[in-house]
Amino acid sequence: MIVLQPVLEMCSPDGFALWPVAEFEPYGFLPLSGALGPADLGTAIMRIADCNNTETDDDRPPRPADPLGSFLHGLLTTHDLFAPGGLRVTDTTTGTTLLPGCCNGLEEWRDWLEVLDGDGWASFGHDPSPLAERFGDTVRLTVDAEQDDSPVIELPLSELRRLLATAERDMADFLQLAADWAAQYLPDHAASVTAALARALNLPASSVC
Repeated sequence: MIVLQPVLEMCSPDGFALWPVAEFEPYGFLPLSGALGPADLGTAIMRIADCNNTETDDDRPPRPADPLGSFLHGLLTTHDLFAPGGLRVTDTTTGTTLLPGCCNGLEEWRDWLEVLDGDGWASFGHDPSPLAERFGDTVRLTVDAEQDDSPVIELPLSELRRLLATAERDMADFLQLAADWAAQYLPDHAASVTAALARALNLPASSVC
Protein backbone atom coordinates (compact mmCIF):
# COMPACT_ATOMS: atom_id res chain seq x y z
CA MET A 1 0.00 0.00 0.00
CA ILE A 2 1.26 3.48 -0.88
CA VAL A 3 0.57 6.32 1.57
CA LEU A 4 1.18 9.97 0.61
CA GLN A 5 0.95 12.73 3.24
CA PRO A 6 1.65 16.46 3.35
CA VAL A 7 4.17 16.89 6.17
CA LEU A 8 5.70 19.87 7.96
CA GLU A 9 9.28 19.64 9.19
CA MET A 10 9.23 20.51 12.86
CA CYS A 11 11.52 22.04 15.46
CA SER A 12 11.48 22.11 19.24
CA PRO A 13 9.25 24.98 20.48
CA ASP A 14 11.56 25.74 23.43
CA GLY A 15 10.36 28.74 25.39
CA PHE A 16 7.43 29.56 23.11
CA ALA A 17 4.53 30.95 25.16
CA LEU A 18 2.28 32.98 22.85
CA TRP A 19 -0.21 30.10 22.54
CA PRO A 20 -0.38 26.39 23.51
CA VAL A 21 2.07 24.16 21.64
CA ALA A 22 3.25 20.55 21.85
CA GLU A 23 6.79 19.20 22.11
CA PHE A 24 8.42 17.88 18.95
CA GLU A 25 11.83 16.48 18.16
CA PRO A 26 13.82 18.71 15.78
CA TYR A 27 13.69 17.65 12.13
CA GLY A 28 10.75 15.30 12.64
CA PHE A 29 7.72 15.53 10.36
CA LEU A 30 4.13 16.33 11.33
CA PRO A 31 1.44 15.11 8.88
CA LEU A 32 -1.09 17.87 8.21
CA SER A 33 -4.77 17.02 8.16
CA GLY A 34 -8.05 17.91 9.78
CA ALA A 35 -7.38 15.42 12.59
CA LEU A 36 -4.78 17.45 14.52
CA GLY A 37 -5.44 18.36 18.13
CA PRO A 38 -5.18 22.00 19.31
CA ALA A 39 -1.60 21.71 20.65
CA ASP A 40 -0.24 20.01 17.51
CA LEU A 41 -2.12 22.52 15.36
CA GLY A 42 -0.72 25.41 17.37
CA THR A 43 2.78 24.00 16.95
CA ALA A 44 2.35 23.72 13.19
CA ILE A 45 1.20 27.34 12.94
CA MET A 46 4.06 28.43 15.21
CA ARG A 47 6.54 26.60 12.97
CA ILE A 48 5.30 28.23 9.76
CA ALA A 49 5.23 31.67 11.37
CA ASP A 50 8.70 31.23 12.85
CA CYS A 51 10.21 30.18 9.51
CA ASN A 52 9.03 33.46 8.01
CA ASN A 53 9.89 35.66 10.98
CA THR A 54 12.89 37.27 9.29
CA GLU A 55 14.20 40.77 8.77
CA THR A 56 14.33 42.09 5.20
CA ASP A 57 15.13 45.35 3.50
CA ASP A 58 11.88 45.49 1.51
CA ASP A 59 9.01 47.93 1.91
CA ARG A 60 7.02 45.95 4.44
CA PRO A 61 5.40 47.93 7.28
CA PRO A 62 7.37 48.30 10.53
CA ARG A 63 7.44 45.38 12.93
CA PRO A 64 4.92 45.87 15.78
CA ALA A 65 6.30 46.29 19.27
CA ASP A 66 3.99 43.81 21.01
CA PRO A 67 5.31 40.22 21.22
CA LEU A 68 2.42 38.60 19.32
CA GLY A 69 2.34 41.18 16.54
CA SER A 70 6.12 41.01 16.25
CA PHE A 71 6.12 37.21 15.97
CA LEU A 72 3.36 37.19 13.34
CA HIS A 73 4.86 40.07 11.35
CA GLY A 74 6.74 37.98 8.79
CA LEU A 75 3.84 35.56 8.30
CA LEU A 76 1.38 38.40 7.72
CA THR A 77 3.53 40.65 5.53
CA THR A 78 5.60 38.25 3.41
CA HIS A 79 4.03 37.28 0.10
CA ASP A 80 6.22 34.30 -0.82
CA LEU A 81 5.97 32.24 2.35
CA PHE A 82 7.96 29.10 3.21
CA ALA A 83 6.54 26.04 4.97
CA PRO A 84 9.41 23.52 5.41
CA GLY A 85 8.49 20.01 4.40
CA GLY A 86 6.59 18.63 1.45
CA LEU A 87 4.96 15.34 0.56
CA ARG A 88 6.04 12.12 2.24
CA VAL A 89 5.45 8.86 0.38
CA THR A 90 5.60 5.50 2.15
CA ASP A 91 5.36 2.01 0.71
CA THR A 92 3.97 0.13 3.71
CA THR A 93 4.78 -3.23 2.08
CA THR A 94 8.53 -2.65 1.72
CA GLY A 95 8.96 0.03 4.38
CA THR A 96 10.53 2.42 1.86
CA THR A 97 9.85 6.11 2.53
CA LEU A 98 10.52 9.11 0.31
CA LEU A 99 11.00 12.27 2.39
CA PRO A 100 11.20 15.88 1.20
CA GLY A 101 14.78 17.14 1.16
CA CYS A 102 16.33 20.21 2.68
CA CYS A 103 15.00 23.57 1.42
CA ASN A 104 11.84 21.97 0.03
CA GLY A 105 8.56 23.48 1.17
CA LEU A 106 4.88 22.64 1.14
CA GLU A 107 4.29 25.77 -0.94
CA GLU A 108 5.96 23.79 -3.77
CA TRP A 109 3.70 20.75 -3.56
CA ARG A 110 2.13 21.48 -6.95
CA ASP A 111 5.49 20.63 -8.55
CA TRP A 112 4.24 17.05 -8.29
CA LEU A 113 1.70 17.89 -10.99
CA GLU A 114 4.61 18.24 -13.43
CA VAL A 115 5.10 14.50 -13.08
CA LEU A 116 1.48 13.89 -14.07
CA ASP A 117 0.81 16.51 -16.71
CA GLY A 118 4.05 18.39 -17.40
CA ASP A 119 7.64 17.45 -18.19
CA GLY A 120 7.28 14.11 -16.42
CA TRP A 121 9.70 14.67 -13.55
CA ALA A 122 10.25 16.78 -10.46
CA SER A 123 12.78 16.95 -7.64
CA PHE A 124 12.14 17.94 -4.04
CA GLY A 125 15.16 19.39 -2.25
CA HIS A 126 18.53 17.89 -1.37
CA ASP A 127 20.28 15.87 1.36
CA PRO A 128 18.50 13.60 0.45
CA SER A 129 17.60 14.41 -3.16
CA PRO A 130 14.19 12.81 -3.84
CA LEU A 131 13.13 12.52 -7.46
CA ALA A 132 9.87 11.58 -9.20
CA GLU A 133 9.85 10.46 -12.84
CA ARG A 134 7.09 9.34 -15.20
CA PHE A 135 7.67 6.30 -17.42
CA GLY A 136 4.56 5.69 -19.51
CA ASP A 137 1.76 4.85 -17.08
CA THR A 138 4.15 4.34 -14.15
CA VAL A 139 5.83 6.77 -11.76
CA ARG A 140 9.17 5.93 -10.19
CA LEU A 141 10.05 7.69 -6.94
CA THR A 142 13.75 7.65 -6.07
CA VAL A 143 14.44 8.26 -2.39
CA ASP A 144 17.87 9.84 -3.03
CA ALA A 145 18.92 10.45 -6.63
CA GLU A 146 22.50 11.10 -5.46
CA GLN A 147 22.86 7.42 -4.50
CA ASP A 148 23.30 4.80 -7.21
CA ASP A 149 21.65 2.14 -5.04
CA SER A 150 18.84 4.34 -3.74
CA PRO A 151 15.57 2.62 -2.80
CA VAL A 152 12.69 3.35 -5.16
CA ILE A 153 8.91 3.26 -5.01
CA GLU A 154 6.87 2.59 -8.15
CA LEU A 155 3.16 3.21 -8.56
CA PRO A 156 0.65 3.71 -11.38
CA LEU A 157 0.18 7.23 -12.70
CA SER A 158 -3.53 7.04 -11.87
CA GLU A 159 -2.72 6.11 -8.27
CA LEU A 160 -0.41 9.11 -7.85
CA ARG A 161 -3.13 11.39 -9.21
CA ARG A 162 -5.58 10.02 -6.64
CA LEU A 163 -3.05 10.34 -3.80
CA LEU A 164 -2.26 13.95 -4.69
CA ALA A 165 -5.96 14.81 -4.66
CA THR A 166 -6.23 13.25 -1.19
CA ALA A 167 -3.18 15.22 0.01
CA GLU A 168 -4.76 18.45 -1.24
CA ARG A 169 -7.92 17.62 0.72
CA ASP A 170 -5.80 16.94 3.82
CA MET A 171 -4.20 20.37 3.52
CA ALA A 172 -7.57 22.03 2.94
CA ASP A 173 -8.92 20.28 6.04
CA PHE A 174 -5.87 21.47 7.99
CA LEU A 175 -6.48 25.02 6.76
CA GLN A 176 -10.12 24.91 7.84
CA LEU A 177 -9.08 23.60 11.26
CA ALA A 178 -6.44 26.35 11.48
CA ALA A 179 -9.07 28.99 10.68
CA ASP A 180 -11.23 27.76 13.55
CA TRP A 181 -8.17 27.61 15.83
CA ALA A 182 -7.13 31.17 14.91
CA ALA A 183 -10.62 32.47 15.66
CA GLN A 184 -10.21 31.12 19.20
CA TYR A 185 -6.53 31.82 19.94
CA LEU A 186 -5.76 34.79 17.66
CA PRO A 187 -9.12 36.57 17.26
CA ASP A 188 -7.57 39.91 16.26
CA HIS A 189 -5.50 38.26 13.51
CA ALA A 190 -7.66 35.28 12.54
CA ALA A 191 -8.53 36.30 8.98
CA SER A 192 -5.02 37.46 8.08
CA VAL A 193 -3.36 34.38 9.64
CA THR A 194 -5.72 32.07 7.75
CA ALA A 195 -5.04 33.87 4.47
CA ALA A 196 -1.28 33.65 5.09
CA LEU A 197 -1.48 29.92 5.82
CA ALA A 198 -3.39 29.41 2.57
CA ARG A 199 -0.52 31.10 0.72
CA ALA A 200 2.05 29.03 2.61
CA LEU A 201 0.27 25.84 1.51
CA ASN A 202 -0.38 27.09 -2.02
CA LEU A 203 -4.12 26.69 -1.57
CA PRO A 204 -6.91 29.01 -2.74
CA ALA A 205 -8.55 31.15 -0.08
CA SER A 206 -11.82 29.46 -1.07
CA SER A 207 -10.52 26.33 0.70
CA VAL A 208 -11.88 27.85 3.92
CA CYS A 209 -15.65 27.82 4.25
